[in-house]
Amino acid sequence: MTLNKYDVLIVGGGISGTALLYELARYTNLGAIGLVEKYDRLSQVNSHSKNNSQTIHCGDIETNYTLEKALNVKRAADMLVNYAKARSNTDELIYKFPKMVLGVGKAECEKLRERFKVFSPHYKMMELWEADDIARVEPALMEGRTEDVVAIGVEDDYSAVNYETLSHSFVEQAKKITDKTIDVRLGESVKDIKKEGDLFRVQTSKGLIEARFVVVSAGGHSLLFAQKMGYGLEFSCLPMGGSYYFTPQFLNGKVYTVQNDKLPFAAIHGDPDVGVPGKTRFGPTAVILPMLERYNIKTVPEFFKVLKLDGAVFKVFWDLFKVSDIRNYILKNFVFEMPYFNRRLFLKDVRKILPSLKLEDLTFAKGFGGLRPQLIDKKNKTLMLGEAKIDTGKGITFNMTPSPGGTSCLDNAYKDVQIIAGFLGCEFDEATFKKELLGDSITESSDGGSQQDAMK
Repeated sequence: MTLNKYDVLIVGGGISGTALLYELARYTNLGAIGLVEKYDRLSQVNSHSKNNSQTIHCGDIETNYTLEKALNVKRAADMLVNYAKARSNTDELIYKFPKMVLGVGKAECEKLRERFKVFSPHYKMMELWEADDIARVEPALMEGRTEDVVAIGVEDDYSAVNYETLSHSFVEQAKKITDKTIDVRLGESVKDIKKEGDLFRVQTSKGLIEARFVVVSAGGHSLLFAQKMGYGLEFSCLPMGGSYYFTPQFLNGKVYTVQNDKLPFAAIHGDPDVGVPGKTRFGPTAVILPMLERYNIKTVPEFFKVLKLDGAVFKVFWDLFKVSDIRNYILKNFVFEMPYFNRRLFLKDVRKILPSLKLEDLTFAKGFGGLRPQLIDKKNKTLMLGEAKIDTGKGITFNMTPSPGGTSCLDNAYKDVQIIAGFLGCEFDEATFKKELLGDSITESSDGGSQQDAMK
C-alpha cells in the first residue's frame, strides 16, 4: 500500500535519485522512503541511455581533470563498478571496452606523455600507447594517419554503463529490503514544496505527500524548486545541450581526444553505443538551449524562471564569448544543429579520430543527446562545472548533477545519506556501506541475498 507520509521523499527518478533510494533502503534504519517521478518510467531524461555518453568516468582519460579530481571521480567510479559486479545481471549494467585518450600532433603527444608520468602511479591498468599499440587496439584510428600520435589507454576494464538499466537495478534491490516501506511513485509530478512545522508538504499531481526530509534530484528542475523556496537565488542556469552522430562500428572501444584547456566543454569522443549494436556514436556537440529538458518544449518557460537574467549573468556570458576559442566553438556548434551543414562540418572534427572517415558513413543521431544544467555563480560571476548541491541545513537538499554525475551517483548519494542521518538522527551502517561499495573483495552475483543477511 502506497503511503502519503515518509521519513525521506526523493524527487526525481533518474540515476541520482534511485541511487539514493537504494542507499537509504540498504544502509539506514529509516522505515519509510518514497521516490516520486513525473514520467511513467525511471530515467527518461538525462539518465536515459540515448541522452548521455554511457561512460564510467574514472579520471584516467579525461584530460580536463586534475589529479585530485581524477582520484575523487575514480573512487566514485569504483563504487559503481563494485555495485554492478555484485549483481547477477552485471553484463546488462556495465561493459568492458578498451578506452583511450588520443593525442594528435607534437603538442598533444607531449602533454599526454607528461600526464602519464603523473597519473600512472595511481592507475595500475593505465598504459602509454605508441602508434603500433594504437593500431593493434583500434586499427581504424591509424588508417590514413600522417600526424604523430600517442595515447593513454586501458585495455581490459569496465568503461561503459547503461544508466537507465542501473537505475532500475537500484530500485529492484531497494525493494528487496522487506522490513521497511519503499514506494516508487511513477507518473506523479511535483507541483509545490512547503515546510510546515517539522514536516514538508509536497503537493503532487495525485495529492499531498508529507516527509520529514526531502531530496530533490531533478536536474535543472532542482534549482527551480530551490528558488521557489528562497534557496539558490545566487545561481542561474545555463543549459548545455549535446547532440551525437552515428557511424558504422569502426571503433572497438571508447576513444577520447585531448581537452582544449580554454573550453569548459567536453572534447569530442567516440563510443560504442550499448543500446544500438553495430554503431559507434560520436559527440557530443555543445549548444546553449533555452529549456530544462532536451526535446521537451514545455520546459522552456521553466528555463526563463531559473535563468534570472541580470548583469552578473551577462558578465559570465561576456567572459565566455570574448575568448576566441570559446566564441568560435559555440558558433560552430550551432552549425552542428543545422541540416546539410552539420554533417559536413562535424566530419572535420571526427577525422581527428578517424582520418579516413567518409561523409556517407556519418549520420545525425536524431533524438539522441541530453542537456546539462550548468550553473552560473552570480556572486562570483563564474560558470560552475560539475555537480552542485544546495544543502539548506533545514531538511531539504537540492542536487544538480551534470557530468560526471552519473558516474558519481553512489558517491553523491553517500553525501546525501550523511546529511540525512545527521538531520534525522537515524542509523547509517557506514561500515557495511564501505565494505560493499568501497571494499576490495566483492561477492559476485549476490543480488543482495548474503548482503541482506549481513544487515540483520
